[in-house]
Amino acid sequence: MKHRKLKNSELDRIDAEAFKSAEKTPLIVILDNVRSLNNIGAVFRTADAFLIEKIYLCGITAQPPHKDIQKTALGATESVPWEYVEHTLEVVERLQKRGVLVASIEQAEAAVSLHDFSLQKALTYAVIFGNEVKGVQQKVVTASDTVIEIPQYGTKHSLNISVSVGVVLWDFFSKMKRL
Repeated sequence: MKHRKLKNSELDRIDAEAFKSAEKTPLIVILDNVRSLNNIGAVFRTADAFLIEKIYLCGITAQPPHKDIQKTALGATESVPWEYVEHTLEVVERLQKRGVLVASIEQAEAAVSLHDFSLQKALTYAVIFGNEVKGVQQKVVTASDTVIEIPQYGTKHSLNISVSVGVVLWDFFSKMKRL
């Protein structure tokens, strides 16, 4: 069997307006002091791919519109709802009061491996990704309901944040589809 690549016009994707009214994945992304504009744009694009509920941009994390965010987001800043909140802890507390389970994606004592983390039906989750050098702030990790670690087996100690977001969102999305 030969495979022909599909053209964009053949992909039957929804537009930004349809995205806004589509049923969302009960998953929220929080960016804690992410400095790279390209990483921020990549997060928007990945969030769009998996119908993520919302993105919170916190601390030094830049906000759209910005040409370097747009370069990698490819318009996803127009479809994915987002909000800027200066203090990440404020978002964590607000979401926890709503019953959202908040998880820092970090390497920490007693962290749960991503492949061992089980999801519960009818629960909304928020996942926090941190600064490219310092990671998620310790006070935010402490305030989180749980910490999830992406297993890594090579010599490096971390993944690029945009890669981490892709791995975690895909894992949560695929697990949620099986619930």
